[in-house]
Amino acid sequence: MRRYEKRQRLLAIGLAALAGFVDVLGFLKLGGLFVSFMSGNSTRLAAGITGVVPGSLFAGALIAAFVGGVMAGETVGRLAGRRRKQAVLAFVLVALAIASATTTHGGDLVLAPLLMAVAMGSANAVFQRDGEVSVGVTYMTGTLVKIGQHLTTAFAGGPRFAWVPYLLLWLGLIGGATAGAAVFPILDLKALWIAVALAALLLVGAATLGTSHEE
Repeated sequence: MRRYEKRQRLLAIGLAALAGFVDVLGFLKLGGLFVSFMSGNSTRLAAGITGVVPGSLFAGALIAAFVGGVMAGETVGRLAGRRRKQAVLAFVLVALAIASATTTHGGDLVLAPLLMAVAMGSANAVFQRDGEVSVGVTYMTGTLVKIGQHLTTAFAGGPRFAWVPYLLLWLGLIGGATAGAAVFPILDLKALWIAVALAALLLVGAATLGTSHEE
């Protein structure tokens, strides 16, 4: 995160906000399952396998959709070359648009969440360095670890503000999730169209970055 210039950091924060917004919609609609946070779904899957928490086996389908989205995003990014960010964001936009369209007429509690998970998985292919994900925009455990590590370094006399970019990334996800939770009681999954609009804005922002030399 610290290696990126300001505009790229803003894009990452925007993606985290998008992930938080989409994830909380899935969480509220599915009663505690996630379309972005796969660690939580893995725990729910284990509970479902043992029968401790009924109805948790759908978590496995969401995990598979997320991994499929990662693979799709990676493939799109490789084919796009230096236009990785723009191409992957376009894929995220299309996946969210299709998910939104399935909710227009009565809603779909299977296809829409799976497409949301695909979109969230593919979003992690936007930022890469040396063939590896360099900024995880849909999961924050590693980001919180970075905050703790850099705060410790700062207290020990190291760089004073190296933790700030990671805090802003986390706050982006929290802000997006808060907004999603606020509109869900009013719009239900139709709030996904807001996510589509945000993804479109992020795509426009990514287009201004030009080509990427990260890989």
